[in-house]
This record gives sequence, structure tokens and C-alpha cells, in this order.
Amino acid sequence: MSATNDHGSMSHNADPAAAHNDADVSFADGMVPHHQQAIVMSDIILAKQGIDARVVELANQIKAAQGPEIATMQKWLTAWGAPSMNHEGHDMSDMGMGMMSDQQLEQLRQAQGVDAAKQFLTGMIAHHEGAVRMAQTELDTGKAEDAKKLARDIIDAQQREIATMKQILGSL
Repeated sequence: MSATNDHGSMSHNADPAAAHNDADVSFADGMVPHHQQAIVMSDIILAKQGIDARVVELANQIKAAQGPEIATMQKWLTAWGAPSMNHEGHDMSDMGMGMMSDQQLEQLRQAQGVDAAKQFLTGMIAHHEGAVRMAQTELDTGKAEDAKKLARDIIDAQQREIATMKQILGSL
């Protein structure tokens, strides 16, 4: 495909399989389990009593944003002929994406009160920083316009949430 065919003829209703590259597939395939872990982390904190209301609100916001994004990325992967890999049961914490290890998740499950809130915020800050890095890579190397738009949205939303989490963490 020549560079002249990459722009202009694209619309939001275009066949999503038509204009993507390996970077788009890697972005979606990596971000799906990343978002899934953010939802797990949020569910853990939401199941606890005595958690600061700002942390509860943030966890609910994360779930509300990332659930639909997972569904969107899974649709892209299917359309691109690259269904999401099953990362379940794999500790992906050492892959530079800011994901919590299985041990850190267990510590979060066991923690209570302010300690749980601090662990959640600290873990989610690193998690979001990893997502921002992944999204920036998509902007730099991806081709699919919808994926690049989602990457921009992730960067904007998660940088705001990082600032909020740091502020809350500093006040606990």
C-alpha cells in the first residue's frame, strides 16, 4: 500500500481491517489485559469497607471507562484477524507496562483501610504510567486512526487520573 492511500479515504465507517499495522495489533493486544487488571484492582478496592470516598469514586471511574474500551479493542482484534491472546494466569508485571504482580495483587486483597487505599493508588499510578507509555507507542508507530484516537484519549484521561491519584495519596 502506498503512502498516498493511507489518508483521505478513511472514514469512521471504513472496514477496520483495511488500515492497521502490527503496532495497532500489539497496542490492542497489550492494552486489553492491562485494562482488565485495572478493573480487577478497582473491584478489589471497591469490595473493601472504610476506603476514602475519593478512592472509591476513582475506582468506579476507572471501571466505567475501561470496560467499554476493552470491548472496543477486542472487536478491533477480531476484525484484524488477531483475536486477543489469553494472558490469564501469566504474571505480566515484568513487561514494563506498570502492571501489578500476582504478589502485589494479593497484598492489595489483604490490605485494609488507608493501607489498602495507598497500595491501590501507588499501584494504579504505576499502572496508568505504563498505559500512557503504551498509548504513546501507538501514537508514534500505529496506523489505525480509531486506535490512535483511543491512544490519545487514554493518555489524556490517565494523565489527569495520575495527577488526581498523586493528590489523594499525598493527603492520606
